[in-house]
Amino acid sequence: MKKYEIMYILRANLEDNARKEEIEKLAKIIEGCNAKILESKEIGIKDFAYDIHGEKKGYYVDLTVNAEPGALNEFVRLAKLDKNVIRHLIIVVD
Repeated sequence: MKKYEIMYILRANLEDNARKEEIEKLAKIIEGCNAKILESKEIGIKDFAYDIHGEKKGYYVDLTVNAEPGALNEFVRLAKLDKNVIRHLIIVVD
């Protein structure tokens, strides 16, 4: 298993309950891919340097996970389909 860092941005206008449900849903997707979440940090709302799909702000979440190299494909697929996820990025941690 490799160590990955996943950062994703949710819409800033989500209410607290909806945001928590979205974060839990995305965590379950990752764990469903036989990955283990080592650390989860909610960074909070930040202003964008430029508009992204008409949004000026976003709620940032940062995860550190252990997973097989191909195991995060389902997360990427579903994050692209989710209207509340503005952007996501996955990098390998050395």
